[in-house]
Amino acid sequence: MKKNAALGGRMAERGLTQDELAAQMNAALLEITGRLGDVSARTVRNLVSGATKRPIGRTRVALERVFGCPISDLGFVPPAATAPPEESVLRRSFCTATTGVVIGAVSKASGRRSVGTSDVIRLRDGMATLTALDQTRGGHAALERAALARAAEAVALQRNAVSQTVRQRLLSVAAHYTASAAWSCIDARQLDRARLHLSEALRMAGMAQDSTAQLRVWNSTAMLAHQRLEYSESVAASQAAQATTAARRNPLFSSLAHARTAIGHASCGDRQAALRSLGYAEAALARADPAAPSPAWISFYGPAELAALTAIVRELLHEPAHAEAASHQALASLSVRLRRNRSMTTVRLAASQLHQGEVEQACATTGDAFALMAGDPLPGRLRTMLGDFHRTLFTIAPSAQAAREWADHYRTQWSAS
Repeated sequence: MKKNAALGGRMAERGLTQDELAAQMNAALLEITGRLGDVSARTVRNLVSGATKRPIGRTRVALERVFGCPISDLGFVPPAATAPPEESVLRRSFCTATTGVVIGAVSKASGRRSVGTSDVIRLRDGMATLTALDQTRGGHAALERAALARAAEAVALQRNAVSQTVRQRLLSVAAHYTASAAWSCIDARQLDRARLHLSEALRMAGMAQDSTAQLRVWNSTAMLAHQRLEYSESVAASQAAQATTAARRNPLFSSLAHARTAIGHASCGDRQAALRSLGYAEAALARADPAAPSPAWISFYGPAELAALTAIVRELLHEPAHAEAASHQALASLSVRLRRNRSMTTVRLAASQLHQGEVEQACATTGDAFALMAGDPLPGRLRTMLGDFHRTLFTIAPSAQAAREWADHYRTQWSAS
């Protein structure tokens, strides 16, 4: 059996493991149909090994969406010419798919069958798909709907759980999915909906006695408060994250909570407290074991992301040179799959350059952010950052040719909803 070198090469170019490609294929199916796909690592293994030579149906569509090319370019036998266009067929079901997920989940759960650990595992496995979609495209309505549908399924299933342990695990899953929906709203700048989702996620995390879910909710609450300019609440929420059992036991979680606290203190103008919290975040991250298993939602966090958060702190403290250095450090090691995070760090780099009077360089730097997100709408947070950049640009250099060219070239992309 001959391996598929073309597919293997494309995966290597993007740094994708078999599990990561499966997650991205499932995310692609979510975008097309509104439903999470069921592609597994075994499916991908068969594709790479050559066991599957002619992928059909959803597998073909997902591959073409992820890599942006026909399957013939990926080393596969193309489908017969008479085959119907699968993506068109899938798209026709999009409008009813998301509501069908919720109705189907509740209908299945209304029966009296026992619900056990296999149901918990099945629902947990779907979280990686939403994480992959968020990291690639950012928060948007389809992601929010899919997360809420899975949360509703978990809540419905827990009514027939075989034990209290399974019931709590299903409530934990529901809390995490609801937190994913909240995060999608935060990233899309739908702040009122985000607050409602976070309140519900925290309630379910409490019933599940899941301190990791509680930490996740408090982390997002701190970000939401920052966006709403409620800086004291942001500090309080991040300190609540620090106080969770998960943060006390896991230095990776502790580091994230301290980094978020640093941003809150910097927003309040407390330089000493902000830098002290950054020091705690760095020390905790140094103790974290990079090989230890972690939930998919925190896979973005590590030295590169801490550098990106450090850039935010330095920017808020009006230290643009330090912010620029931290942004460069982050971009040097941020994973290419974290497309949205790289785009936002790039805009932050441009802002620090602009505050140092490097107008032409700053305008050129933002071009990389647009290129990174090419093909997808800009998430709300990124659009807001670009709006801030635009206003600062015309405050600092209103008559500069680079400023006028930036506005002419990027205004449409930046302002598109």
